[in-house]
Amino acid sequence: MKEIHPTAIIHPKADIGEGVRIGPYSVIGEYVKIGDDTIIDSHVLIDGRTEIGRDCRIFSFSSIGTPPQDMTYKGEKTRVKIGDRSVIREYTTVHRGTKKGGGITTVGSDNYIMAYVHIAHDCNIGSHIIMANAATLGGHIKVEDYAVIGGLTGIHQFVRIGAYAMVGACSAVSLDVPPYVSAVGNRATLFGLNSVGLRRHGFDKTRIGIIKKAYIILFRSKLSLKDAIAKVEEEIPESEDVKRMVEFIKGTKRGVCR
Repeated sequence: MKEIHPTAIIHPKADIGEGVRIGPYSVIGEYVKIGDDTIIDSHVLIDGRTEIGRDCRIFSFSSIGTPPQDMTYKGEKTRVKIGDRSVIREYTTVHRGTKKGGGITTVGSDNYIMAYVHIAHDCNIGSHIIMANAATLGGHIKVEDYAVIGGLTGIHQFVRIGAYAMVGACSAVSLDVPPYVSAVGNRATLFGLNSVGLRRHGFDKTRIGIIKKAYIILFRSKLSLKDAIAKVEEEIPESEDVKRMVEFIKGTKRGVCR
């Protein structure tokens, strides 16, 4: 059974799932789809071609699916898609995609998005991610699963944040942050592995030790990055974690934090 406050404005064509609760003065647009049992607090705006999964919680004054802050955007029918069981706190903004960027902004499932976060057009945000207060993503950013982004951090457009990486608070990130590492600063640099985060996610000592060996070769040796990658591939060929790190580095277009 839906619970919609009488002051909320819901377009009659919006697709509202069973068990959805919508609070006072919220506005839901024509092309919006909201999954079962999602809770939307008061004064929330959800517009555009926006799809939100089930069991999400969206707090007051959030704005989702509004046009991108891109001067080339001319009203194209672009989208936002958000997965299941995510929490989106107060004053968060999630903008829809642009035609040149693929047409969609995606946010996965089981994420915790704290107050004043901005997720710009064409971002691709994975699952199980934490973004602390006022973390800001420029357009076209990819954040892989289980990453953590500290508060008051700004990330440049087209940057990638690897899986299980930790970006410290008040950082300015202009280069890709590889998987499994900790990075902080303006501009952000690496400070070793995200060892605490890896242990919390069930990585044992052996597994962390293998990743650490690769990290030392890649980022602490005096080898060029090309030669360091070759050495890692020769000495640690069987580790899927190390393969993920190496493939991430090989795929960079902006360069990686060192």
